[in-house]
Amino acid sequence: MDCIYGIIPVLESLRARRRGLQRIFIAEASQGDRINEILQAAKQAGIPVERREREILDDMARHARHQGVVGILARQGKSAYVDPEMVFEHLGPTPLVVLLDGIEDPHNLGAILRSCEGAGVDGIFLPEHRAAGLTDTVAKTSAGAVEHLRIARVTNLVPLIEELKQRGLWVVGVEGEGKTSYADFDLTVGLALIFGSEGRGMRRLVKERCDGIVSIPMRGRLNSLNVSVAAGIVLFEVLRQRASKQS
Repeated sequence: MDCIYGIIPVLESLRARRRGLQRIFIAEASQGDRINEILQAAKQAGIPVERREREILDDMARHARHQGVVGILARQGKSAYVDPEMVFEHLGPTPLVVLLDGIEDPHNLGAILRSCEGAGVDGIFLPEHRAAGLTDTVAKTSAGAVEHLRIARVTNLVPLIEELKQRGLWVVGVEGEGKTSYADFDLTVGLALIFGSEGRGMRRLVKERCDGIVSIPMRGRLNSLNVSVAAGIVLFEVLRQRASKQS
């Protein structure tokens, strides 16, 4: 990404200081507490802030909804992605990682990443091909979560699944065809959750390597949920079960 836009994404990037914000542009008329937070954080980080006409910011953000704030990333700044080994090095005592098998809609990806950050996920793995990457739209939709997550790209999820199993994680796919309800599965163990693409779900080779497949029971006439909604439901069931086990 050459830029990020939106009040929260830019503010979280300033707080995280993981990537190279080079300059921040704020619309001339923009003001308020959050704008003041950005100004203060930018001053502490030594990042210059300039006021510009809103039309200029519209062009920078390709006419997306930028809320009067655009941050420019240094071309030599750090990527939003991390090396897969960094995810492995930071696994918690009871790991929780997420694999996304071909999520194509950047808004869905951003929403999933926001839930992952809220659930304290140790890391997220994305395939390099036929899937959405970390675009400025994803950063905006995630409300800045991309700045605080360890997100790695891999060529193939199948070898990764085997690596995770060797590290003692249970690999659990989430799909409507699953015979077991997500609430009835033991999610307190070290866990790798897999969510498939919006239309096709998990690919066959990925599904075959899962230790279990769970689903979210439905009572309405529609037989599936948006993948970002499903991810949020299951991730916070993981937190619920783990909290209950500790109490």
